[in-house]
Amino acid sequence: MRRLIGVLLGCLFAAAALAHPGASIHVAADGRIYFVDTGGGMFVVGRDGKLVRQPGPAFHWFALDETSGLAKTRWPSIPGSEITAVGTRPTIVLSSDFPVAVGSDGALYYPRLVGETRWEIVRVAPGGALSVHARFPAMKRSDGDMQYVNGMAATPDGALYFSHDRSVHKIDAKGKVTTLVRDVVVPGCTRIPGVESKVGPYLRGLDVAPNGTVFIAAAGCGAVLMISPKWVITPVLRSAPPYSPTAVAVANGEVYVLEYLHTNSDDRSEWLPRVRKITSKGKVEVVVATTR
Repeated sequence: MRRLIGVLLGCLFAAAALAHPGASIHVAADGRIYFVDTGGGMFVVGRDGKLVRQPGPAFHWFALDETSGLAKTRWPSIPGSEITAVGTRPTIVLSSDFPVAVGSDGALYYPRLVGETRWEIVRVAPGGALSVHARFPAMKRSDGDMQYVNGMAATPDGALYFSHDRSVHKIDAKGKVTTLVRDVVVPGCTRIPGVESKVGPYLRGLDVAPNGTVFIAAAGCGAVLMISPKWVITPVLRSAPPYSPTAVAVANGEVYVLEYLHTNSDDRSEWLPRVRKITSKGKVEVVVATTR
């Protein structure tokens, strides 16, 4: 019975994942920009500005392991989902159906739904050992459907941040879970094709600046939100529909934004990604735009 439940949950994850584009972008220590294209695979923007295809499947999430401590990790078998690692320095750890983050301790973290009552954050050590880092209650939307974990980010102090459709939460180094903001409403929300209104702002990929400011993609409203350390929410970027942000990365005082051309189709080849950035002076610039 437990195995059957696990398979069904894996299918639910997979069904949800097929309905939306990828939600991960990371800036490596050397300045290269990595992002996932669910229609084309992994890509990197080099320091020369050129876009280069990288090894790895066209999954929805990934994390960067700069030291490659996870390059040879034996990943757990997860019904209906897959984790895989490619390359070295950095190693790209890709996830098919749920967000992942490499913690300051070098371990990989990912969310696991337990029944319909709670979530667990699972820690995978470089040697492959599994443990439960944190537990928190499952949340549901007003229509009764589950709110999944849409994005995760790790910070140098050992904390993890994650998003649901309408809320942002923090897990400290000891596994204590706190809610930072809930019932988020985006002023002037512009609905995005292919994103159901019942998910609200549909908060997805996020990152945290050194001063504790959270930047997060509100994919359902075509906006990037800045959440101050005092939890004041301010839109800092708007996308012109049908483009909408799905993930952000903070590096060297700038915010890099992964955006997708959203459509009502489930054809991944139609989901064209681009990367823009908000400079330290507040100017918005296009870094790269992809075509098929």
